[in-house]
Amino acid sequence: MNHPTLPEVYLARHGETAWAISGQHTGLTDIHLTPKGEHNAKNLGERLHGLEFSRIFTSPLQRANRTCELAGFGGRSRRDPDLVEWNYGDYEGKKTAEIRAINPGWQLFDDGCPGGESVADVAARADRVIAHLREIEGRALLFGHGHFFRVLAARWLGRPAGDGRFYLLGTASLSVLGYEHNTDEPVIRLWNDDRHVKD
Repeated sequence: MNHPTLPEVYLARHGETAWAISGQHTGLTDIHLTPKGEHNAKNLGERLHGLEFSRIFTSPLQRANRTCELAGFGGRSRRDPDLVEWNYGDYEGKKTAEIRAINPGWQLFDDGCPGGESVADVAARADRVIAHLREIEGRALLFGHGHFFRVLAARWLGRPAGDGRFYLLGTASLSVLGYEHNTDEPVIRLWNDDRHVKD
């Protein structure tokens, strides 16, 4: 049953970057979008066209902020430092296979990153964002990052942050968090929708 009067949170992951293509962990490195990433950010804006948002927030990192601008929401957005991507510390710029060569069995959502953030650190940021979002009436729109949004979704549902491992999220994808019958029943209304993304 659809309840349009209940608040909704739209999650827009940033467009493609060179490191997204190569599979390198991109935390606080302030990397640009690729031309394809910019194109799909504009497509994301077309997808969101006509929707009204009470508040719009973006990560301060340029790949998210640029996606917000290209989607047509730059003039209304506010940067929120809690929306930055996971700080990968010593693993910044490395691929999973490279990390596991030096740390066999490593799992981001279990182990976090040496020299960076633990799972608990990222969960605490997600919980702060959620507390703020639950005070907003209507729709909110967030531009941010894959791993952080995966933790945010898990915490939205009241699940451990590590459950974020189950929520795969592509570049320039759109997801929606919301509620079923009332605000005591949080749900994922839409996840990893990339029908607007072009190869």
